[in-house]
Amino acid sequence: MARRFILSIDGGGIRGIIPAMVLVDLAKRLGGLPLHKAFDMIAGTSTGGIIAAGLTCPHPDKPAQAACTPEDLVALYADEGGEIFKKNPILGLFNPFGINDPRYRPDALEEKLKNRLGTATLDRGLSKVLITAYDIGQRQALFMSNVDKGNRNFRFWEAARATSAAPTYFPPAQIERIGEKDEKRRFVPLIDGGVFANDPILAAYVEARKHPAWTGDDLVFLSLGTGQQNRAFAYQEAKSWGVLGWMAPSHDTPLISILMQGQASTASYQANELLNPPVTKINYSTVVTDANAASLNYFRLDRQLTSKENDALDDASSENIAALKAIAASIVKDNAKALDEVARRILETKT
Repeated sequence: MARRFILSIDGGGIRGIIPAMVLVDLAKRLGGLPLHKAFDMIAGTSTGGIIAAGLTCPHPDKPAQAACTPEDLVALYADEGGEIFKKNPILGLFNPFGINDPRYRPDALEEKLKNRLGTATLDRGLSKVLITAYDIGQRQALFMSNVDKGNRNFRFWEAARATSAAPTYFPPAQIERIGEKDEKRRFVPLIDGGVFANDPILAAYVEARKHPAWTGDDLVFLSLGTGQQNRAFAYQEAKSWGVLGWMAPSHDTPLISILMQGQASTASYQANELLNPPVTKINYSTVVTDANAASLNYFRLDRQLTSKENDALDDASSENIAALKAIAASIVKDNAKALDEVARRILETKT
């Protein structure tokens, strides 16, 4: 029986810097083993989908290497997040409350994805990859993956753009299914996969079990969160909300925030029950001890954000970036046993 390693990364906008920094630390523990060789599958939703694409897409100039290192991805959020989440002041004059148009134009994001990922399609991935999105035309989830022959002919950069098309933040993405002759299926209108799988761990589990060569193999999952949202919504405030209240950009669209966090917290609970021994506890992160480390197949690394961080998807201010980096450092410190155990098993299996 072989052992397979699956990395799963949540959505969370600019908070993607948190799992990116955790991966920088893990890469050091792996002694230089590239993450696409360490993990047999990398799955991601939204910002996690961008990370998954960067780690599995062949570099445009050096196809044996991944398009992005974890350090590259940290730099994308820290140094270029402000360009991605840059409001257009002219649009703001005509749409002051963000009601009629998406908050951001996708141009900067698309340019950065194209520059990093080139034109490679998912079937060229350096490892198995899964990127989630929601098809608003067919009204169904779409799992873009090179495990599935029917859904692997998408360009990496377009899959990354589609999975991160968060409603009210970016417009939907219409991406091309390469080589499709049926015009009705060729172009697919997609929005952020976070609307149904902000934590894609269960989708990753299903795709891994679908792989014909992995039947019966031992699966080990590392799941990385982007920080649990910290805003409480008071009853006295929420009881009077209508459509505008629940979707107000000035409050960072409470309904979207609640739906995405609700799914993520549920998925981590279910994965822990499904994959770990019954007594395993999870409190944002899997509780790993010297006694239980060897028995776990699911490692969840996350934590609740504090009042120092803004849990909004689009706060790319230098102050918030610094605060998110501090949260990432605390996750690494508090989950050293989990990272050590995952790294130990990977090195034992892959080297």
